[in-house]
Amino acid sequence: MDAQVENAIDIAFDPRTEQSLKAQAYDFLARLREDPNGWQVCLSLFTGSKSPSEVVRLVSLEIVNNAVQAQQLPQSQLVQIKDSLWSYVKQRYALNSQEADSPSIQNKLTQTFTYLFTYLYSEEWISFFDDFRELAGDAATIGTANPVGAALYLRIVGSIHDEIADQLIPRTPAVQKRSNDLKDLVRARDVNKIAVTWQEILSRWREVDLSLVEMCLRTIAKWVSWIDIWLVINQTIQNALLELAGQQGTFTSESKEAKARDAAIDTFTETVAKKMAAGDKVELIRYLNLGTIVGQLILSPALAESRTTPNYDTDLAETVARLVNNVMFDLIKVLDTDSLDDATRSKADAEVQAFMPYLLRFFSDEYDEICSAVIPSLTDLMTMLRKSLKGRTSLAQHHSGMLPPVLNAIVAKMKYDETASWGEEDEQTDEAEFQELRKRLHVLQQMVAAVDDKLYIDTLSKVVVDTLARLVSGDKPNWRDLDLALHEMFLFGELAVKNGGLYAKSSPSSLASQSLLGMMDKLVNSGVASHPHPAVQLSYMEICVRYVQYFEHNPESIPKVLETFVAFVHSNHVKVRLRSWYLFQRFVRHLRQQLSDVAQTVIQAIGDLLTIRAEVPDGRDEEDMSSDDAGESADAAFTAQLYLFEAVGCVASAHSVPAETKALVAKSVIGPLAADLNRSLPAARNRDERAILQIHHIIMAFGTLAQGLSDWTPGQKHGAPPDTTIGDVFVEATDAVLLALDNLSSSMAVRDAARHSFSRLLGVLGSRMLPQLPRWIDGLLSSASSNDEMAMFLRLLVQVVYGFKTSISPILDQLLTPLLHKVLAGLSVPATGTDDQIQLKELKLQYLNFILIVINNDLSSVLVSPTNQATFDPFLQTLTHFAQNPSDPATARLALSVLTKMTSTWGGPDISTSDPSAQPAPLLPGFDGFILSTFAPIPWALLSAPKFNAQDAQIRTVLFEAGSLLWTILRKTGVRYRDQLSGELRGLGASEDSIGQFLQGMEGDVASYRKFFAGFVAGK
Repeated sequence: MDAQVENAIDIAFDPRTEQSLKAQAYDFLARLREDPNGWQVCLSLFTGSKSPSEVVRLVSLEIVNNAVQAQQLPQSQLVQIKDSLWSYVKQRYALNSQEADSPSIQNKLTQTFTYLFTYLYSEEWISFFDDFRELAGDAATIGTANPVGAALYLRIVGSIHDEIADQLIPRTPAVQKRSNDLKDLVRARDVNKIAVTWQEILSRWREVDLSLVEMCLRTIAKWVSWIDIWLVINQTIQNALLELAGQQGTFTSESKEAKARDAAIDTFTETVAKKMAAGDKVELIRYLNLGTIVGQLILSPALAESRTTPNYDTDLAETVARLVNNVMFDLIKVLDTDSLDDATRSKADAEVQAFMPYLLRFFSDEYDEICSAVIPSLTDLMTMLRKSLKGRTSLAQHHSGMLPPVLNAIVAKMKYDETASWGEEDEQTDEAEFQELRKRLHVLQQMVAAVDDKLYIDTLSKVVVDTLARLVSGDKPNWRDLDLALHEMFLFGELAVKNGGLYAKSSPSSLASQSLLGMMDKLVNSGVASHPHPAVQLSYMEICVRYVQYFEHNPESIPKVLETFVAFVHSNHVKVRLRSWYLFQRFVRHLRQQLSDVAQTVIQAIGDLLTIRAEVPDGRDEEDMSSDDAGESADAAFTAQLYLFEAVGCVASAHSVPAETKALVAKSVIGPLAADLNRSLPAARNRDERAILQIHHIIMAFGTLAQGLSDWTPGQKHGAPPDTTIGDVFVEATDAVLLALDNLSSSMAVRDAARHSFSRLLGVLGSRMLPQLPRWIDGLLSSASSNDEMAMFLRLLVQVVYGFKTSISPILDQLLTPLLHKVLAGLSVPATGTDDQIQLKELKLQYLNFILIVINNDLSSVLVSPTNQATFDPFLQTLTHFAQNPSDPATARLALSVLTKMTSTWGGPDISTSDPSAQPAPLLPGFDGFILSTFAPIPWALLSAPKFNAQDAQIRTVLFEAGSLLWTILRKTGVRYRDQLSGELRGLGASEDSIGQFLQGMEGDVASYRKFFAGFVAGK
């Protein structure tokens, strides 16, 4: 069997084995793992005198390890495994042994012994730690006589912590209890002896291999969190830690010396992080003299002289930064304790003052990873200062003195470093990380502002104003200086406009607003917009858009900024050009009423950018494109170009611009585009991809131009469509769109563009578009249209119906039948996948909502007109089907709402529910009988449906609507329905008392009955 297993492992892991044979070997090994006794042959293979190959030994040990880990072996077999492996270890790891296991086998062996420890330490293997300690050698020679044995001992000790004490590992309650019990046993039996071994190794650290010293320190750093602190802070260990942490030299960060040094610092860090009382924590920090240690480390050549050189030891810097962060975190936590005595508070405050320079040193480090290491404690410090300010007008003097250097450090850290290369493709990751850091720094700035807003205002104002002033001096700022100033100016608005705006009754709304307005004066008149760097240009535009309110009160500055925008929209830098198209639209939309005098000039200046040249995508997968590539793709460029069309509409839409001028502007854009569309049609009909895309772009441009020109939408209480002179121009656009739809309705791209433009063109043409609705429906709801497209168009029709109400009646009467035919055809197609199901559900909801809007807007007559008589029955069938289907509660609820509204609308006036002489008077002859025969049974059919569950929260909302329907039917048909309902309830098995209660419940208001009906059904 041994040979068979060995052969299977060799075959499975030999890359030269053919796949069929390899699969057989894998299958054999899988069955061996599942075999309750499979571990025995593997244990024999691993520990046998005849040593097989490395892979065979490793896989065999792994199978044994899995058997132990599975917790299914009896105690006797665990002891058997322990005895066999321990015999192996005593032979392999004994003094002067010539055979050494590979690191991978040592790791797996450590893991297996760790699992055995958890099962056997309490009773069967009490000498666990002593046995492994014996391998390491005596106190005088430990680490030198048998380093392999010492390394195994330390590896085992570290692994035990990971298994029973690592707080990052989730455990079940049972496993956690076992781990706690094991920790108690270790503390009682062996922890003192383990600590002695640490002292023995560290007392000889100069003689021992530094890899062993590092392992020893890593183990101490792990264990210190759950053992007696005094086992770690004795003189022997502390002296060694100080000596190791203070090593001086030119060794690299990957050297043994550097790793041991970093491990010593990490041990200090974990020691400080140990949970203890506030007073004890302060005394521990003072006892360890960490301020002196950190100060010496910061002055060491690795962190001081080499800081600005390639030899700067960033690993050491980050390690010390973590130590500083932990110390500050604990000190702040102490100071935040309400019941702290004055003496302890004074000591903690003194330590904070001592560590502040160190915190700022690492916070201002050029490397973002090092800076980020201390941001948590700096955040905690700001939180504490803000909390201490409550109920006081100012901070204590020693606390207020911290803020200026902190804010200055934050501002300095916001700046691009000298090695930064903005916008280069190979710098994208660094750029993203820097922008993420800026977000974190901004949070810190806001915290400073919350503590001392005057300091924040003064500091940031000085940074911005002084930098902009240097533009006209001999000491001109570089792009990084300007970027910092503009970035801070952009962020400054969060304080300046937090109360709603820069102005309150034509005056600055706050001190911050006043300061920001001064910055805007400097910005506009500084000439910074002419700086060639794209980052500066982009920031300039973003600021002008964000603080556009400034230009409303300073209109004399608008021409200068407009001139700058016109230059930027023609920029040769693609990022600046595309972003400026969007920002230009934002700028002019807000200021359009102030632009009437220069409207034509501005439009002419950007007219050359309104030529559409569609580019077919190159076929690259989006996942293969970088974010910059995606942002500068042909599709992204056209999306940005649409903002220019909207901007043209905005500029021309000012009230003081004559209608003739507006029409002239619109015609200058629409005419060439419509002609281009006509030229592209023949090729598009032949399925030329570029021609179809060109037509798509042109149709999108029509709608976007209309959106800029008119803010009015159908149904809006105030305003109206633009003058008919303008509408006449847009008729050419709608004719062009409809021509494209007539010829290319099979193209989804064309349909999407037309649907986009439909609602926007409505805002310009108003009711003039209504006669064209049948053509729009024919084009947009072609046989190729998806359910999703139909649902979206129904949403648009809802807007039209709501906006034009009864004036649309003749058109709606004409188009309803073809519309319902298309929708009902879509509803009849079975859904074959998740996306189809989602689209079908959305189409149902939009269809029902459309019918509800038609009825609610006094257009219900079109549903039963002679023109639409043929579709009335299929239409009703869908309603009744949806209403009694509990598997789709949202649709059922809306369908019941439609039925209730139809009953209320066509059922005539309410009549007595108890007077037999009261007769229904429906608006549609015979509708009362139709209600009783068709609508009345629906709620009971719903209740008897297979998937009906009255306890379901969504079904409860359906029952509310079903109750509304019953309540409404009773008021339209009176005693006839009361008698029918009594019979239906008896048929369902209800008692006479229940029937009486049910009928009595219907006499109240509808809201009460809805709840009653839902409760009645749920109680059945």
